[in-house]
Amino acid sequence: MAPKNARIQDVARVAGVSTATVSRALSNPDLLAKPTRDAVFEAIEQTGYRVNQAARNLRKQQSGAILILVPNLGNPFFSQILAGINSVLADSDFSVLIADSSEKRQKGKLAEFLLDSRVDGMISLDGDLTVNELKRFDQGAGANRIVFACEWVPDGDYPSVRVDNAMGAQLAVRHLYDLGHRKIAHVTGPESNVLTAERRAGMMEERQRLELETRPEWVIRGDFSVQSGLDAAQKILAMPDRPTAVFCASDEVAFGLVSGLESIGIHVPKDISVVGFDDIELAQVFVPKLTTIRQDRQSIGARAAEMLLERLTQTSKSVRATGNQPEVLGVELVSRESTSVLI
Repeated sequence: MAPKNARIQDVARVAGVSTATVSRALSNPDLLAKPTRDAVFEAIEQTGYRVNQAARNLRKQQSGAILILVPNLGNPFFSQILAGINSVLADSDFSVLIADSSEKRQKGKLAEFLLDSRVDGMISLDGDLTVNELKRFDQGAGANRIVFACEWVPDGDYPSVRVDNAMGAQLAVRHLYDLGHRKIAHVTGPESNVLTAERRAGMMEERQRLELETRPEWVIRGDFSVQSGLDAAQKILAMPDRPTAVFCASDEVAFGLVSGLESIGIHVPKDISVVGFDDIELAQVFVPKLTTIRQDRQSIGARAAEMLLERLTQTSKSVRATGNQPEVLGVELVSRESTSVLI
């Protein structure tokens, strides 16, 4: 029977090694020969020894926690990114703290929150953070411990994992063009958002390549929300020369647009074809099923977590040598029922 409250000395005695070897097996197992490592872990199982994580973190001067900043916890888009992060961190020694950064920013206390959270690193899904806010966190224990997932800060030098947003927009416009559409509108995301800029740039580049007409009223400002799609439907209704297709900067915008158009008698895709961006779960069951640009959100989250763990185990010098070049993942167009050939 395993003793209660087994100590590291008990593990060392059963394994026939020193307590220093047991400690090394727990912190750097690759430094030990396989027979020694196996003996230690078998002894841990026999004795029921459990690492005192709080004491271990104190010795390492760590909190044992990682902060995940999400700009809107109510948005289903972020669920798969968080699942990807959790798939990696679940097997680590770090616990996860998730915070809605929009609420903190509205109160003007985000910088204080970052400092007071006492975390070892941060993964931010929020690209609207300011460099000043980040610099306050990026000091002391937080130095070189910030990774961005999906979004990023354009004027900050931080590693990130993202998709090729411009290419996704190009695929959307090209798909509509191949279906015969020449009057193609675009509903954007928030004006200051990096994803908005990348997707709009890709959209404009593809329009120019295909020599499509561009009218100012065909670029409609949105904010990634269902409501902005509903608002865009009203603007399209008021146009004397309506587009025959619309590329939306997010799936939620597309859902709102389709619902708004259908409510005023403009049918999708019979009257107007609609393409979204993201391929969130609802896109597959929405009526009509949404044609969209798929980004692998779970891979974004998993890779961001891996990058942060790598930085947490490296020295500052090796982190700087690694560099902060973004990792850009591919996208693909998923053709469903919301687009059709122009008749």
